[in-house]
Amino acid sequence: MNGKLKKYITVVALGLAGGSIYFLPYIKYVFYDAQIAAMGINNTQSGLLLSMYTIGNMILYIPGGILADKFSPKKSLIISLLSTAVLTFIYAFTFDYTIALGIWFCLSFSTAFVFWSSLMKAVRMIGTEKEQGFMYGLYYACNGLSGALIQAVALTVSGQAGDIVSGFFRACMVGGIFNVIAAVALFFLLDDKHVAQGEASEESRFRFKDVGVLLKRPTVWMVSLIILCGYGIYSSSSYFTPYLTDVMGISASSSGLVTVLRTYVFMLLAPVGGLIADKVFKSTSKWLALALTILAVLYGGVLLLPEGISSSMAVLYSLLPGAVGLMMYGVVFSVVSEAGVSRAMTGTVIGLTSIIGYLPDFFYSAMFGSWLDKNGNAGYNQIFLFLAATALLGAVIAFLVSRNSKKTAKAGE
Repeated sequence: MNGKLKKYITVVALGLAGGSIYFLPYIKYVFYDAQIAAMGINNTQSGLLLSMYTIGNMILYIPGGILADKFSPKKSLIISLLSTAVLTFIYAFTFDYTIALGIWFCLSFSTAFVFWSSLMKAVRMIGTEKEQGFMYGLYYACNGLSGALIQAVALTVSGQAGDIVSGFFRACMVGGIFNVIAAVALFFLLDDKHVAQGEASEESRFRFKDVGVLLKRPTVWMVSLIILCGYGIYSSSSYFTPYLTDVMGISASSSGLVTVLRTYVFMLLAPVGGLIADKVFKSTSKWLALALTILAVLYGGVLLLPEGISSSMAVLYSLLPGAVGLMMYGVVFSVVSEAGVSRAMTGTVIGLTSIIGYLPDFFYSAMFGSWLDKNGNAGYNQIFLFLAATALLGAVIAFLVSRNSKKTAKAGE
């Protein structure tokens, strides 16, 4: 197989892995009622499963990142996928809440421990330093589209069952099978020799004492904040869905269609963002600085929309932050290459930055919900103003990373 073609197919396989492995942990977002019915639990118990998983992830990101730099990414990814498949099958044949608590705790080990950092490291290793943006963008598009495909298959299969419990069982089996398929694909496609060569070319291989060095490096913290801003903005774009119905008076079906466009169709824009970063700006940080500035203007502009604006114009405007947001977030992890971090330490840095980068999962929803509960539709103005400020902060930090990277490059000449 042509080397360049295999490289891209491998990224597609990594995208399938990412889309498959998170099916069970977040299954409630697609099969909420079915899960509650199958397990005989209430809403609080359902939420506790995900809370346990999220807390476990935060604890394991850093040690998992360190181990990802010590062990083979290929073996780490395959073992994680197969372990998740086993957990999924166990869950499908039990549906017991006590057992599920243990399964969701174990999912932290199989999906976040070494998997996440190994996955991001593998994407970086496959591409050269000049094509990091496109590689991460391509991965993210494949990840999102794979997730959509798996959900579609699971929904179709479950819909053919005679009752809701049998349907949920079938959906879980689909999720487990796709994990096995992804593991087999990576077994044949992911080349550890390529990874080993990439690490050997560095001046020094990873050592545990390097963790302390990374913690003292300002650029690592700056990258963490960029990821926090980028992820917070991307994950919060979903608030346009209730905004369109509550404030603009658009029907729920029309708003749902917009959500599908923003969530799935726009995934195809992630590689476009990568190409812009690599080919136009030749720097992820420069592209992020511009994209985040545009997002700050777009989110701030929501507050200036005239009261008499037509629903069609409101819908079109709401799609703009979604489009730019995906072109931005799809490449956000590629900025790690501009933080002066060697490939040998990529896994550790991914683990460190993920701790801060995914903090919005802990408080954004609760904070935004409280604003809406307290102020009604006026709460949307607070949400979008907050997101505009977040984007502006991210743009400033991205600019500083770009400037620092430029100074470092000149010093090395």
